[in-house]
Amino acid sequence: MSRVAKAAAGYLKKDPPKFQVGDTVDVQVRIQEGDKERIQTFSGVVLAMKGTGISKSFTVRRIVQGEGVERVFPLHSPFVVDVISRKRSRVRRAKLFYLRGRTGKSARMKEQLDFQGEKAPALKASKNKEVAPKA
Repeated sequence: MSRVAKAAAGYLKKDPPKFQVGDTVDVQVRIQEGDKERIQTFSGVVLAMKGTGISKSFTVRRIVQGEGVERVFPLHSPFVVDVISRKRSRVRRAKLFYLRGRTGKSARMKEQLDFQGEKAPALKASKNKEVAPKA
C-alpha cells in the first residue's frame, strides 16, 4: 500500500451507502450557513459513478421547473450525510448521459420490481407488529 493510499484510508467512510447507476436516490447534504447547520435533500437519478477510493464520486440529475439540474457528489465527503435509495431501475449502461436529451415518457426507465428500497426504521417495526381487529 502506497503512502498516499495509507493517508487517504483514514478519510474513507467505514460503511459507504449501497446504490448503483439508475437508482432514484435522496442525497442528504450538510449545509453550513454562518454558525447554523442544516440538512438539505437532493433527489434524482444516479447518472454516473466514477473514480476509486477517496476520489470516488457520483452524478445525480433531477428536473426542477422544467430545467435539468445535475450535481456531482464526492462519495466519501463529510458533507454527504446519507444516500437513500428509493427506486432501482434496470439499466444496461454504466453512464446514463443519454437521459440529458430526454424529457417526459422517453426519460422513463424500467423499474426492478423485486427491489424494496430503504425504509425508515419505524416503518419496518410497524410492519412486523400484529394489528388487533376492530370490534
